[in-house]
Amino acid sequence: MAKTTAKDAQDLFRALRSAYAATPTKLKIIDLYVVFAIFTALIQVVYMGIVGSFPFNSFLSGVLSCVGTAVLAVCLRIQVNKDNKEFKDLPPERAFADFVLCNVVLHLVIMNFLG
Repeated sequence: MAKTTAKDAQDLFRALRSAYAATPTKLKIIDLYVVFAIFTALIQVVYMGIVGSFPFNSFLSGVLSCVGTAVLAVCLRIQVNKDNKEFKDLPPERAFADFVLCNVVLHLVIMNFLG
């Protein structure tokens, strides 16, 4: 049973890797940005766990900024993806402009929350 599970996991990993190899470079860059934002949020949570959360508003602002940026980047990835039929009429420039505008609004709210 354990051998078939390991073999199935290896087959799944190979299939995902071969499918991701066909992904356009623009989408891979957005994926890297999402991973970086989530990794930054995790570093902040670990730091808060080790050092403490004295300025709690600052901690929340930092983590919510990272998570919000990652969510907006995922939305950008969905809109820019050519395989997605729902946004086929939306030009990539418009999707990027929406991403930038939403990031500006997000970070204005985050700066306001900092106090």
